[in-house]
Amino acid sequence: MSQRLEGRVAVVTGGGSGIGLASAKRMASEGARIVIGDVDVATGKAAAEEVGGEFVQADVTVESEVEALFQAAADRFGSVDIAFNNAGISPPEDDSILTTGLEAWRKVQEVNLTSVYLCCKYAIPHMRRAGKGSIINTASFVAVMGAATSQISYTASKGGVLSMSRELGVQFAREGIRVNALCPGPVNTPLLTELFAKDPERAARRLVHVPMGRFAEPEEIAAAVAFLASDDASFITASQFLVDGGISGAYVTPL
Repeated sequence: MSQRLEGRVAVVTGGGSGIGLASAKRMASEGARIVIGDVDVATGKAAAEEVGGEFVQADVTVESEVEALFQAAADRFGSVDIAFNNAGISPPEDDSILTTGLEAWRKVQEVNLTSVYLCCKYAIPHMRRAGKGSIINTASFVAVMGAATSQISYTASKGGVLSMSRELGVQFAREGIRVNALCPGPVNTPLLTELFAKDPERAARRLVHVPMGRFAEPEEIAAAVAFLASDDASFITASQFLVDGGISGAYVTPL
């Protein structure tokens, strides 16, 4: 494995499982020092131990805890070079606009969108002092498409992440800080498995639209994260970086 991230410090939220864990492992394998931020102590600590990094318990919807997470990374390792703002939820009560209650709407917005706002708010000052940095915010392919099998608040939150990432990427480009929105297609993670296990028909209905005929593996998304974090992506900012098996480009999928 190349050492593109040697000496860099990466903060990963939602790093205890799924895309976050796979990305932490990939970046560590490329030389990065990892700080895992997660609300779940057990999975967060286990992930940090697996990558030889540090764990900071953080509820990403609480401003003081997000600020403390990035400060802890800077205090422990001397900098914040990479922020993978990945924590998110997709609860079953977030469904059609006709059935999704206001409480469910607000909860998803807080975890999926407000948390990214907070993470960027407290990562950027550390990066400005260094004159460089890479922020990768997890959006989704649903930020650029519509679905009849709606999760209305999730979709809206990911659209917000995409727009915010674009604006921050433009605003801080001349300070050496790159901000990109990672837009994965459906990924084989515990979150998706739990969601679709309750509704196999919905899973099958979505899978048929992926030209590659399968969901992504977390390691495939992690490879994109490591690329965006590295100098190989030095001229990429304010982008929507789709890793979706072709779903957003499909009009008709193969038989």
